[in-house]
Amino acid sequence: MVLSTLLTAAVLVLVYVTANRTIAGETRSVVTAELAGLSDEYQRRGLFGLTEAIERRTQDAAERDALYLLTGPFGTVLAGNLVRWPPDVEPGSGWVELDLIRTESRENVPVSAASIRLPGGERLLVGRDASARRQFDRVLLRSVGLALLAALALSLLTGWFLTRLVFSRLKDISRTATEIVSGDLTRRIPLRGTGDEFDRMSGTLNEMLDRIEELVGHLRTTSNSIAHDLRSPLSRLRQKVEALTNPSRGDAERDADAARALAEVDHLLRVFSQLTEISRAEAGLGREEFEPVDLAALARDVAEFYEPLAQENGVTLTVETDPAILPGHRALLAQALSNLLDNALRYAPGGTEVELHITAAEDVVILSVRDHGPGVPEADLERLAQPFVTLDPARTGGNSGLGLALAAAIARMQGGVFEARNAKPGLEARLVLPRP
Repeated sequence: MVLSTLLTAAVLVLVYVTANRTIAGETRSVVTAELAGLSDEYQRRGLFGLTEAIERRTQDAAERDALYLLTGPFGTVLAGNLVRWPPDVEPGSGWVELDLIRTESRENVPVSAASIRLPGGERLLVGRDASARRQFDRVLLRSVGLALLAALALSLLTGWFLTRLVFSRLKDISRTATEIVSGDLTRRIPLRGTGDEFDRMSGTLNEMLDRIEELVGHLRTTSNSIAHDLRSPLSRLRQKVEALTNPSRGDAERDADAARALAEVDHLLRVFSQLTEISRAEAGLGREEFEPVDLAALARDVAEFYEPLAQENGVTLTVETDPAILPGHRALLAQALSNLLDNALRYAPGGTEVELHITAAEDVVILSVRDHGPGVPEADLERLAQPFVTLDPARTGGNSGLGLALAAAIARMQGGVFEARNAKPGLEARLVLPRP
């Protein structure tokens, strides 16, 4: 409000000063031109001609607010419509503001005038009645004051309106934040459909809240799964350690118990290592290590590493790639591809194919792995990328259900998504990564 009022006042003052200077400049120009003209008349026709010219001009002087005064060297009035020469004005002293008496009305009038001394000692004063200009000044000053008051009132109204508007939008955000703090993570900031900055900010905050809710959901699921899925291996480990302390068991049995205990420890270490990698990927740690990655070459390297395992399982591993280079974390992308291949080879029957494809589209690159196994029930497709989700409830083969969860976390770290669908036959799991 203050800034708006000051700006308006500055503009109005500028208008006032400019108008006054313009009027004063025009008056001075006219008076200066008349003085020059009368001086030329004196040069051509002498004092008589000058007196005659002044008398002609005084006939319509009232209509033009013009004032003239010609006096002799000692102040005797020779012509004009002013009563006397002002005592404190020296001829040729420049522009002056005076209060003089008109001859026809005998009223005191403000005068803006200039004067000269003629070669014969006579004094000539030419001016304009400043009453109208002063009246204009008063009207203009009053108008400026009224405009300033109107601007102040408008500023108050606009400030009140904008404050209500801003506070109402902030109130929506504050209320939603309070409900979320109280534990309701499903609350979202309402959008008003105006498309303004508040709506855009609310949309961004809602996307952030969606992501937070998703991460909190994953955290809860992971915590519950850790408590559930690690109970069994820890219980088995405890049994093996207790068995080692049993004096009745022989050396061979002790060695077998120790080996099984070490296997359980290795399994637990793998689980915690994968959980750590998922947490790092979800937090975006490692983005500073992004570099251009040739996905086609990376896919061939990973496939070559898994080729012996595929042959051992009687599975044919095929690779088809388009040229594709993306900025990313080379080691994590290799880990994601490895997890997809490991999952596919686990469920691919002997005598079938596992297909690895790198498909480069205009705006995305798709890394997909497809097997020809039994597939996944449709109800479980959305759960595949959740930690500790596996189709093998018995957890045989050391499968902890974290491989696809880690692949999905790496895809999100790259700004992409993990997708899974039944290819009939088999399952196709893929990472859709955006091009920069």
